[in-house]
Amino acid sequence: MTEDKQIQKKMPSRRKILFLFLTDVILLAAILVTGGMLFVRSWRDKNRPELSAIQAPSWYTQDFLSPNPYSRPGIKRKEINSIVVHYVANPGTSAKQNRSYFQSLANQTGEDATSASSHYIIGIDGEIVQCIPLDEVAYANYPRNDDTVSIECCHMDSSGEFSEETKESLIKLVSWLCRELNLSERDVIRHYDVVGKNCPKYYVEHEDAWKELKQQMKKGIREAD
Repeated sequence: MTEDKQIQKKMPSRRKILFLFLTDVILLAAILVTGGMLFVRSWRDKNRPELSAIQAPSWYTQDFLSPNPYSRPGIKRKEINSIVVHYVANPGTSAKQNRSYFQSLANQTGEDATSASSHYIIGIDGEIVQCIPLDEVAYANYPRNDDTVSIECCHMDSSGEFSEETKESLIKLVSWLCRELNLSERDVIRHYDVVGKNCPKYYVEHEDAWKELKQQMKKGIREAD
């Protein structure tokens, strides 16, 4: 065997070089992604607000449910990572009526008891009622009850479309929550995005309407900042 052929045999093939290069790129990307995730988590932990210390603004009403196993279990939590929008699925009802429904669940007995509640309810005329403190779990976003805020929105008819007053209050509430919780419009999701449920109905069936609402939320959050 000549010396040139021996050198050529010892040199790695182009395919092997390419494989090693791609392996290194993938490894580097994995390190960067992992590092980025750890940085974001560290930043969030460092900047995570004390939920019990958040002061409610004067433009909404706090009317907390009485502690009970079915709608206000009193389970404490330390973080909120998403805000989840719902519709009440009971056309024409008010925020007060839906709050009363959650409270009535406390009187249940038997094996067929229902668990349901929401942190906030927004009425057709735009009134906002807070039913559960932010540092407690509500029964609305299973399996993410422990790290989400739930907002139930009233609606006039079976389409589930929110009135202008309801949308304005939703945007105002979401903007305030995002500022207080160090979240952005990307952290505002539908119940549908959690479990695939058709809720809020109109904004699942009309994706363009949801995108428009998210744009309005984004604008509201920026103005709040």
